[in-house]
Amino acid sequence: MTDLATRTRDFKAEATRLGFHLVGVTSPEPFKEAEQQLVRWLREGHQAEMAWMTEARARLSCRPDELLPGARALVVVGASYRTVEPDTTIPSSGALPRGRIARYAWGVDYHEAMKARLVELAAFLRAAGAAEGREAHTRVFVDSGPLVERDAAVRAGLGFRGKNTNLLTPIGSFVFLGALLADVDLQFDQPVAKDCGTCRLCVEACPTDALATPYHLAAERCIAYLTIEHKGPIDDTLQPRMGDWIFGCDVCQDVCPYNRSTRGRPRGWPEFEPRPEVGTRPLLSDLLGLDDDTFREQFRDSPVRRTKRPRLQRNAQIALANAALERPVPGAQRSVLEIGAAVD
Repeated sequence: MTDLATRTRDFKAEATRLGFHLVGVTSPEPFKEAEQQLVRWLREGHQAEMAWMTEARARLSCRPDELLPGARALVVVGASYRTVEPDTTIPSSGALPRGRIARYAWGVDYHEAMKARLVELAAFLRAAGAAEGREAHTRVFVDSGPLVERDAAVRAGLGFRGKNTNLLTPIGSFVFLGALLADVDLQFDQPVAKDCGTCRLCVEACPTDALATPYHLAAERCIAYLTIEHKGPIDDTLQPRMGDWIFGCDVCQDVCPYNRSTRGRPRGWPEFEPRPEVGTRPLLSDLLGLDDDTFREQFRDSPVRRTKRPRLQRNAQIALANAALERPVPGAQRSVLEIGAAVD
C-alpha cells in the first residue's frame, strides 16, 4: 500500500512530466463563499447575454462533491500560454491598421490541448488505484464544465485572486486552468497568503471601467465579453474604448506586475504559439473581406471561431473606425450597425 505522501509526490511528478507548470491538490468540499458571490453577481445582471450562466449551474459549479459523488481530492493544474510577446507597434499614419487578438487565442483551442493531458493524468490515478486493488473514478474539467476552477486553484495554493479577478500565480496570470476530481486520497496543499495590496494598475487601466470595483468584473462592459459573447450592435459609448481589440482583451493582465518579467517563466506549450493563419495582429481589411468558407478555414481549431464571422467583422469595423484612417480601406464602407444587425 503506497503511503499518502509518496502517492501525491508521484502524482505531481506525472503532472509535471505531462507539461503542466502548476499543480495543487485541495478538498472537494463546497465553495460556499464563492457560491454566494456568484449568485449575487448573476442577480445583479453581470452575465448579460450569457444565458447559459444560470443560478442552478452556478450552485452546481461550487459543489464538487456533487460533480463526482464520493470524491476525495480536487486537483487543479495550470499551463502557461505566454509564448512570444505581442507586437504593440501602432501603425504609422496612413498605414493599413491591424486588430489585436488576446494571447489565449493565438494558438489552437486550449480546451482540447488541456483536456488531452488531463485525461492522461486521470488515467495515472486510476492505474494507481488498480495497483492497490480498487477501482478509482475521476472526472476532468477544462473551463467548459461546471466547476469554479479559479476558486479551486486558490484553495489548492496555485495563486491568489487579483483585483482584475484573474488568478495571479508565481508564473504570472497568462495561465490556463484545468481540474480533476478523483475518489483517491491525496495530500492537500495550502492557500498562499498574498494579495494585491494597494496596487490598482488593472483597475485604472481597464478601457471600459469594467473593473471599477476591484475584485468585481462587470462583464457587460468588458471588452472580452463585448467582442466574443455579445450579439448585435455594441453600445456607441463603449465602441471608442475598445481600441483595436477584435477578440478578447489583455489590458488588465498586461499592466499587472505579476506579468512584468519573463525571466524564469516557462514558455507556453507549442500548441499555444501564434498560428500564421491567425496571427496576433491581423489586417482589419483582410477580416472584412472574409466569407464563411474562408473564415472557417482560417480559424479552424482556433478559439476565434467561437465569435463567428459576423461578430468578428463587427469588431473589425469598430477597430477600423477607431483607427481614424486617412484613406479608405476596401470593405470599410459597411457601417457598424449594418454588421452588428447581421450577427446571430
